[in-house]
Amino acid sequence: LGIAVKFGRFSQKENNQIRKNIEEFLLITGIDSAEKLLFTSRYPEDKDTINRLKADHLFCEKLSEGIPRPWRLIYYRARKMFDSHNYKGRYSTEEKEKLKKYHALHGNNWKKISELMSRSNLSVAMKYSEIKSAVNYGPWSKEETQKLMHAVEEVIRKRIEKEDGNSLSSSEKSHREISIDREALCHKLPWTEIAAKVGTRFWRQCKQKWTTVLTNKMTKGQQLYRGTKGLQAKINLIKRLYEMKVEDDNEIDWEKLSNAIGDVPKAYVQAKFYKLKVSCVPLWQKKTFSEIIDYLFEEKLPELEEQL
Repeated sequence: LGIAVKFGRFSQKENNQIRKNIEEFLLITGIDSAEKLLFTSRYPEDKDTINRLKADHLFCEKLSEGIPRPWRLIYYRARKMFDSHNYKGRYSTEEKEKLKKYHALHGNNWKKISELMSRSNLSVAMKYSEIKSAVNYGPWSKEETQKLMHAVEEVIRKRIEKEDGNSLSSSEKSHREISIDREALCHKLPWTEIAAKVGTRFWRQCKQKWTTVLTNKMTKGQQLYRGTKGLQAKINLIKRLYEMKVEDDNEIDWEKLSNAIGDVPKAYVQAKFYKLKVSCVPLWQKKTFSEIIDYLFEEKLPELEEQL
């Protein structure tokens, strides 16, 4: 018969057993505190020694003695019990701002954020999800769009200044600002940082909104994919992809392709191709890239040309 493994809340008896196991392990190894044992990364100078002692004296087994649970759950429980950063009461407004800032920089790296804030991992993760639920899902307000534009502009300007250093004269600099290549406007922008500046939207919402804003700007407000223009653009896209004769979508030069189809960001063309593939090609998941292109060229293209 196997031992029944327990989940759910830890009983008083189990908590006491964890305390006993930890105390015994500290005695055997001479490590001088539970915090050093369970939060070793907070003590970089002792880290190697502690980790060696943990391995030599079978820390996982010792910690789990007398507790019929998966050892990882016991470990999490022990960390919660012995974390000096735990139970620090309410978050001040200042702390909430810090949390937003750190999340913009480090994403969901709660371990890192908990160290920066001197709060437990669990506490910062829970608090962030609470703050985050104030995110807006409705249509973008004028003010939010302005904030987004400023945030992106700031990031790109910083990037260009960093690349150019002081090598350019001021007249060249102002010219350079006008001719930012389109790729810089939509490629690899630090979206979490931008979202933190906007303050009311997730990074993914910001990215999508920016693509829309950019496309509208670049097509001077004409909706590229409406009516006959839309049909023409789809036809061009399928033809170009077919002519490229590539085996894999990683080989496509999307930047070149987007220039050929109309002055739009490449992310926009990629999205359009995805939509075509999903809505027109049956069982596309099971087809290779070249089979998808062939299908669009042979089956869909004549249909689109007829509509046109």
